[in-house]
Order: sequence, then structure tokens, then C-alpha cells
Amino acid sequence: MILGDTQAIVWYLVASRRLGREARDRIAQAILDGQGVFSAISIWEIGMLQQKGRIGNDMTASQWHEWLLAEGFDEIPVTGRIAARAGGLEDIHGDPADRIIIATALEGHILITSDGPILSWPHRLDRFPATR
Repeated sequence: MILGDTQAIVWYLVASRRLGREARDRIAQAILDGQGVFSAISIWEIGMLQQKGRIGNDMTASQWHEWLLAEGFDEIPVTGRIAARAGGLEDIHGDPADRIIIATALEGHILITSDGPILSWPHRLDRFPATR
């Protein structure tokens, strides 16, 4: 499965040129194959980004959530196992959303991300740069 981090799924939905062609193609194909997913924590993060003025407020976080589902993404809930794994990650910053997304990806997903610290994280993680 292809797991988009929050930035990647936002870029995908708004057709941002920041999302690279190959990353966009991978996400689109994953959706067609029923393999495109996002973490529930991304909806929380979108709400936080809206409050900080980093994402437009013309839609609520609930509307973003519905849009992702309508586009064919499947949602992965934050389970206790994912939360426990996120709390135990080493060598990564303390951003809770990033930690949850990494822990979710470690369930066997390829993570598409533009986050430099995640891309350079020195541990086993299937990842692909969102800008490529």
C-alpha cells in the first residue's frame, strides 16, 4: 500500500506542482488498485495547520476527510499498536503526527513524504520522496 503523509495527500488533492510526477503517479495508481491510504492523524494535522494559517480555511478538516475518502483513499486508524510504536521511535523529532505516520508506514506501507527528517531517518522504512 501507498501511504501519503499529510503534505503529500494535500498536494495530491489540490493538484500542487510540488508533488512530483512519479509520486503523483504512484498515488494515483495506488488509489486505482485500492491501495492508497492515509493515517487518521493526517486529518488532525490538517486542522492544526489550518489554525496556524498554513492551509486555507475554506474547508473544514471534516471536509478534507470526506474529500480524501471520495477520491478513493482508505483511512488507517491510529491503533494502540501504532501509538506504542510511535512512542518508541528512535532518532526522529518529536512531532506527534510524523511519529504516528512513520509508525503506520512500518505496518508494511510505502510512505510518500516530502519531510526531510523522515526521508533521512536512518532506520528501516519504505519511503519515496514526494517531490520526485
